Amino acid sequence: MKIPYKVLLAILIAVLFALFIITITIGRYDLGISEVFLILASRVFSFLPINQTWAAMSEIIVMQVRLPRVAAAMFIGAALATAGATYQGLFRNPMASPDFLGVTSGAGIGAALAIVLELPFFYVQIFALIGGIIATSMTVSIPKLLRNDSSIVLILSGIIVSGLFRSGMSFMRYIADPQTALPAIVFWQMGSLARVNSFEVIAISVPMLICFAVVMGISWWLNIMSLGEVQSAVIGANYKFYRRIGILTATVLTVLSVAVAGEVGWVGLAIPHLSRLLVGADNKKLMPVCMLTGAIFMLTADTFARSLTTSEIPLGVLTGIIGAPFFIAIIYKQKSMLS
Repeated sequence: MKIPYKVLLAILIAVLFALFIITITIGRYDLGISEVFLILASRVFSFLPINQTWAAMSEIIVMQVRLPRVAAAMFIGAALATAGATYQGLFRNPMASPDFLGVTSGAGIGAALAIVLELPFFYVQIFALIGGIIATSMTVSIPKLLRNDSSIVLILSGIIVSGLFRSGMSFMRYIADPQTALPAIVFWQMGSLARVNSFEVIAISVPMLICFAVVMGISWWLNIMSLGEVQSAVIGANYKFYRRIGILTATVLTVLSVAVAGEVGWVGLAIPHLSRLLVGADNKKLMPVCMLTGAIFMLTADTFARSLTTSEIPLGVLTGIIGAPFFIAIIYKQKSMLS
């Protein structure tokens, strides 16, 4: 028996809000829930006379260290899950994920180039962004050169471009300084939110929110497009136009996520399937649930990554450890998914 949709949304929002507060309290510097709540309330409701009963250090840790990281985890989890659901809907392929157009590989080689050139971390993110855009442009251009705009050719193009950029990544690791650049490249590929700051959160949140709005706007058309190009044309949908909008939106969400967090896998593959178990295949209901579930998953994974051991576990490693068996369980529950 499925939970009513509005009730499910309310539950997910409540869980996300609770995790948002609780995860800010977790760390080497202990903070209480009431203390965190008062600090946040004093900023959000600055017009209210809230007496400062907390230490200055607590406010610094909350506002400058933990809040940016928690917010980034929520945005990136929601973005990757939404991108995965969009790709899977567009290409009617349950195994489609945010990196199958070569986006992740392109962003990876861009970041590696910046690291090899010993540029500041800000430029690592900029180069990753540029690399992801270049990879996507190449993937989309190959079907045009072949004059075959089918989904299968596009997926094959993504595999080709991904393989090309992964070869380039291997070359980057080969020429990188083994004492400095090589460890940095490997660590970035594993994924982490350790260096995220408020500026980066603001920089990704605005375009991500726009992309979320676009996905919600075309969610009904994604339902129509799942019928295929011929059937969509019969109904009157502009198949190619909405497919391009969907690809562009999902790619921007992926590139922004990878540019900040590095290569984080499984979120865009597993979370859409979990969300379909909860609400079905209707994209109008699926997308909001994907956003919330992805944010909850990433927030939980990042909290474990920074608190399980004395040294931080790479985020990509932890999402893989959690995501792989999680996805196997989903496949087992939906045995007909791959038939």
